[in-house]
Amino acid sequence: MTADRIVPDCCPQCGASLPPGSGQRMTCDYCGSSLIRQRGAATETQQGWGVRFKSVSCVDQQGTGGEAFSMLIPADWAFQGGAQWLMNNPGMPAVIAFRVRNPHGVEMFEAFPNLPFYWTNNPMVAMSFPVGSFYYGNEVRPPGPALDVVREIVVPRYRGQLPGLRVVDQEHLPELAQEMQASSPVAPANLTSADGARVRIQYQVGSEMVEEDLFGVVEVSEQRAPFLMGGVQHVFWMADYLFSFRALAGHLDGLSDVFTSMVRSFRLNPAWYSRYTQVSQYMIQNQIQQIHHIGQISRMISRTSDQISDMVMSSYQQRQRTIDRLSEQFSQAIRGVDEYRDPLGGQSVELPGGYRRGWTNGLGEYILSDDATFNPNVGSTANWEPLERQ
Repeated sequence: MTADRIVPDCCPQCGASLPPGSGQRMTCDYCGSSLIRQRGAATETQQGWGVRFKSVSCVDQQGTGGEAFSMLIPADWAFQGGAQWLMNNPGMPAVIAFRVRNPHGVEMFEAFPNLPFYWTNNPMVAMSFPVGSFYYGNEVRPPGPALDVVREIVVPRYRGQLPGLRVVDQEHLPELAQEMQASSPVAPANLTSADGARVRIQYQVGSEMVEEDLFGVVEVSEQRAPFLMGGVQHVFWMADYLFSFRALAGHLDGLSDVFTSMVRSFRLNPAWYSRYTQVSQYMIQNQIQQIHHIGQISRMISRTSDQISDMVMSSYQQRQRTIDRLSEQFSQAIRGVDEYRDPLGGQSVELPGGYRRGWTNGLGEYILSDDATFNPNVGSTANWEPLERQ
């Protein structure tokens, strides 16, 4: 990783408070650890240790009351957001949106809510639902290539008001289409095409110039039916898998392994995903368009079962594979991730690549280091066990 980093406000080994400042070499007064404080991403020190991750679990407070998803984030970054049940679209009753931010800098990983759209060549419907209106919770707009959708819809919608905004790079990711062919959670048989893209933008945050990569996948489902002297086409399409990575200009590619580890660690809870799918099917069957009261949402979800069908599990696994594929496409300069076995939890975990050694404390936290003399158990009350490289 790059040398532009910051030590947190407390010693990573013993937790003692550190004096303020930047660009300083310092020694922790409590445990004697040698540290360097420099400006940049709060994920690593120059001596003593490398990267530390923690596990976060997002609980669906509004709907199921259980875990919606989990993921790894840098230990000193902050998580905000989660699952929200909007219930205004039978095909997408809930959305997931969140931010993971470095409180000491501009670095951020953000997941945006999916954007559902509808289009038709039926003149009678077009007269009643012009572009920009909503048809059963779907915004009326013609579909387009993923690059155009990310650049012309996603970027203006979520970043359009930022000063000095300009597109500096873009990349078509057509290989995502093959992986998306059977992954629609509502009607996979009707998925006719899928496309992916990445767009890099630059803009100002305070006095800093930052770069941000925005990713997106466009899924298109078409339905045809006879109408008068010809046929009518109904197109339901979605801008899906919308997320972004942000860092100081010139430093984004250098943080690719940290961001990629976060994406690849993201796991939807299968039980939550199953209930999401069941609620969607229930709403479609009963033509329910919107529920305003939180109590009604909870009662509807309580009617769904805990059973996870083979079809739902297959769709769930396909979408997880697509998320992994998206993370691999982040950058041509990506250094990648290494796979370890957690001896305490018994599961495999992917963490930033290029480090010699790693440890886990069994609480969903991990430390990586290049220092052969570093031992996280020294000066710590936690029990850190070595990770086994796969």
